Amino acid sequence: MRRHKNELNLLFNPDYDERLTAPPKERGFLVAADVRSARPLLSAHDSLDELELLAKTAGIEVVGRAVQHLQRIDPATYIGSGKVREVQEQVALLGADVVIFDDELAPNHQRELEKIFGETVKVIDRSALILDIFAQHARTREGALQVELAQYEYRLPRLTRQWTHLARQTGGGSGRSGNGGVGLRGPGETQLEVDRREIKKRIAKLKCELEAVRAHRSRHRVQRVRQGIPTVALVGYTNAGKSTLINALTDAKVYVADQLFATLDPTTRRLTLPGGKVVLISDTVGFIQKLPPTLIAAFRATLEEVSEADMIIHVVDAAHPHAAAHIETVEDTLAEIDVPRLPRILALNKIDLLPNGVPPLRGADRYAAIVPISAQTGVGIPHLIHEIERVLRESMLEIKMFVPYQRGDLLALIREQGVLDQAQPTPEGTYVRAHVPPRLAALLAEDKI
Repeated sequence: MRRHKNELNLLFNPDYDERLTAPPKERGFLVAADVRSARPLLSAHDSLDELELLAKTAGIEVVGRAVQHLQRIDPATYIGSGKVREVQEQVALLGADVVIFDDELAPNHQRELEKIFGETVKVIDRSALILDIFAQHARTREGALQVELAQYEYRLPRLTRQWTHLARQTGGGSGRSGNGGVGLRGPGETQLEVDRREIKKRIAKLKCELEAVRAHRSRHRVQRVRQGIPTVALVGYTNAGKSTLINALTDAKVYVADQLFATLDPTTRRLTLPGGKVVLISDTVGFIQKLPPTLIAAFRATLEEVSEADMIIHVVDAAHPHAAAHIETVEDTLAEIDVPRLPRILALNKIDLLPNGVPPLRGADRYAAIVPISAQTGVGIPHLIHEIERVLRESMLEIKMFVPYQRGDLLALIREQGVLDQAQPTPEGTYVRAHVPPRLAALLAEDKI
């Protein structure tokens, strides 16, 4: 419809430019605090470079930036009143309408800064920006639920008059009450109190829905184990090339773009290994430094795919100048969500962009294999597939157990998925010694099959 209207405009008005009808981009000013006692993985300036990429992904034009060097964070204004006045002047001079802080602001900092900058300039932080990008890129119902929950949990303690009626703005607006608003006010209630109560109700409902998603995933995982299909989870820093890699491995046709968080919703595809064994390759959400805790919590159901995998492929953009910091960020996040010490392969992607080869890496001993690849050109992909097969075979665990005769299905499962080393029959059943995949060993030990 819009295209037809624009064609008519061009027909009757040759000077018509469709771009003039598009809403103007927000103009952003970036602010970082360089605290001397902190030991970040990236310097303040490098972190602001990444924040600028995030802003561009969200559709914001960055017009300026500032770094404040501090001994400690200012308890009132985060960067100190003098620096705030300096930023105010720059914002007015450059015509910026949003100020973006590189770290998550505490609720009291958020309120004070909103008060200082006034109603004409928005104040947000890195967490709010990432949540906005996730909201734009969520395509499935599960992804939308997870982002909506993270948005509500982030905004609830920051609720001010500037943020009222959020229950009608976030997500699909399903937090409305029956009368079309956020609910009737009780005696003496402020609008903020009404909004807080409605948001808490919506958070509780979203958690129930996501718990159902989690239970559904858990049932599928048990079924996959019974079918003898190992799972390989792809993890990595955002824009490391995970989607390109899953396409190269399985012809999955996942959307690929050179931007942060181009894909959000998980994708799982089958891959047949050279020996004939079938594995499932699962792409997961990309990580980034300073990932909002609310987002990690909300994406627990998706991230459990990593925890419950049989193996992890950690994809790294080897051509990125901060590749080492990206590796540490991903490993720290995996530790934060309590991912067990699963066998891991480090896939050094984009080696076609490294004219002098792959530089040496620290901490290489934590990986079962390190494979240089180019998911874009296909270089190294056959070697990676070979290593997946080898590592899965070598990661099998020895089990010793008694299998009653009425549970012959367990003995068949062990034969299908592992290697039966010894089977000693007795009048009541069979004593078994075998090597099986770690996930099957865990389920057998917990008697969940």
